[in-house]
Amino acid sequence: MGFWKSLFGGEQESSEEEKKNAEAKNFDLLKYDGLKALRIHQVEYAEKCFREALKIHDDLETRDYLSQALMRQNRLDEALAELKTMAQCAPGNVAVLMQAAHVAYMLEDYVEMQALCEQALGYDPNHAMANYQMAKAMLGQGDLINCIARLTRTVVLDERLAEARLLRSQVLLRMGDLDGAGEDVEWLLAHTTDEEDVLLMAARLEHAKGNDDEAITLYNKVTDVNPFQMDAYRERGKIKYDRGDKDGAEEDIQKLLELNPNEMADVNGEYSAEGIEQKVKNAYKILNPLGL
Repeated sequence: MGFWKSLFGGEQESSEEEKKNAEAKNFDLLKYDGLKALRIHQVEYAEKCFREALKIHDDLETRDYLSQALMRQNRLDEALAELKTMAQCAPGNVAVLMQAAHVAYMLEDYVEMQALCEQALGYDPNHAMANYQMAKAMLGQGDLINCIARLTRTVVLDERLAEARLLRSQVLLRMGDLDGAGEDVEWLLAHTTDEEDVLLMAARLEHAKGNDDEAITLYNKVTDVNPFQMDAYRERGKIKYDRGDKDGAEEDIQKLLELNPNEMADVNGEYSAEGIEQKVKNAYKILNPLGL
């Protein structure tokens, strides 16, 4: 039998098969060693494993893991490049395009983000998250009108997508449409429980309406939910200062500076009765009360 295998190339075929089996085994070892390393935050080692695995076999799942490893190292440009390669290899995969759009958003590359969303919407124009991400890309480019239109379409497609309603309320408030913003805030308050972003938005809306007592009550709820919410201290303190409550303003600005000593470079030293008014005034004069 050995003679006939040798004569007709049986040994060569066996050798080729063994090589393929060895490569497949090495690929699996590298891929899953990388995944284990990624799970325990050994991202540099994980990246090496994934890159070696991809030399053996170009696998989309492994590229996805590689993009995650790159993101954890804050190498967002490289992560985006991997995701775009994945999108080219798997046309029509909206999930990959959405992941790439998210990385573009992190890079503040809103033109690239919009292009990726347009690709996704070309495959599925009724994809709610793709419409939402498109709205964020438009907002990043200052296109508020089309941003609102896209957010409205998102809500039509998925009426329970709270983040779309929250963003729409923020943009409407920025545009001065208090009634429109109020409708979204009312819905959010009715359908969420103690969400700090919703409470913060509600406080900003009440302040914009001139209802500062209600605004302060809502800011108080925000700091109860999250004692580290710096925007709440910043904006509540501004209201207190404008109302002549210098002690309350001082308390909020002190808390803000405890949380982030570099928050305001023009405020230094300990607060005391002497000079407190000027120091607090300097602290608050640069703040945007809407937080936008």
